Amino acid sequence: MDDLVRFGSRDYCLMVLLLAFARGMDFLSTWVATPNLLLEGNPIAKKLGWGWGGLVNSAICFGMALWPATAIAVSTMSVLVAARNFQSAWLMRSMGEENYRDWHVRRIQETPITLYLFCLAGSTLLTAAVGTAAVFFSMNTPTSTFLSTNGVWHAIVPLSIGMGMVGYAIAVAFYTTLGVWRLRRASERREQRLPSAPAILVNGPALKSPLADSCACETSDFPGK
Repeated sequence: MDDLVRFGSRDYCLMVLLLAFARGMDFLSTWVATPNLLLEGNPIAKKLGWGWGGLVNSAICFGMALWPATAIAVSTMSVLVAARNFQSAWLMRSMGEENYRDWHVRRIQETPITLYLFCLAGSTLLTAAVGTAAVFFSMNTPTSTFLSTNGVWHAIVPLSIGMGMVGYAIAVAFYTTLGVWRLRRASERREQRLPSAPAILVNGPALKSPLADSCACETSDFPGK
């Protein structure tokens, strides 16, 4: 289904433009939300930074344009990611990256993990369901009815969009779960490193009892827990 298109052809140039637009929107939304990449959820993109990330994405645009189905699927994922970024970008930018991160971490820590994962599953599974439906019905349509005069198989468009939606849902579920797991692990390590406060002996006459001297231990709680 995903046949190669000729390099430099009209179809190839169309796929390059589509990928450039979609990846550009992903870059723009990320820059608006987190110019220092402090809030970037993809560890690979965060490590590459803007410079290397731009070069890698340029190579992706020119390379993947040879396969229309793959190009459309990746473009769909990129546009959905950009839309998700733009939804909260104004809040991230106005609060500042560090302030937003601290605020977001506190909200996660104060939320029951089961409720958080339930809402995450609801969001991603519903998106994946729509994508799965698009894939299912496009695969049950005769491809010959979608053949255009310029040789582009239009049957791959709904199929690829559906695959892109499913891929987006999987990526969001994976990276969000990974972020929450890393956050909880870091919190546990910080709690383990907290020194226990010294015991305070309470020997006041008014607190004397037949049980001899008592010991009151003070412990400090992890901030935000």
